[in-house]
Amino acid sequence: MKQVGIVLGIVVVAVAVFIFVNKSHYPSLPIHHLSAKEAIEKLKNSDEKIVELATDTDSVWYITRTENEGISIADDTIKQMIRSKGWEFKEKDGAGLFFEKDGERLVVTTQMWTGKYVIVQVQYKFKEL
Repeated sequence: MKQVGIVLGIVVVAVAVFIFVNKSHYPSLPIHHLSAKEAIEKLKNSDEKIVELATDTDSVWYITRTENEGISIADDTIKQMIRSKGWEFKEKDGAGLFFEKDGERLVVTTQMWTGKYVIVQVQYKFKEL
């Protein structure tokens, strides 16, 4: 009976280590072909504050850190990135940041993914203009 408990304990520890190492404890991403581990590694391996994760037909997806200061630090990072392309920040409404350039309106939405990371969705026209 004692051996069963030891084996069971070892199995539980092995599963916990596997989950932690593979970042399986993070919520799923809205980007289906990218794992949480890959997303975090892209950001960690970059010198930038915000990193592009993926592009689809409608959006460009980014990830940034909150640096334990909440969403406001992520908002500042996003504003800086979008402004660098000539867009002017207009307002924030909930999870949406609204920008304008040459009569065009750009909507950026944020999602607090974990306590440390924010997922950012930018309309694809940001890349086109």
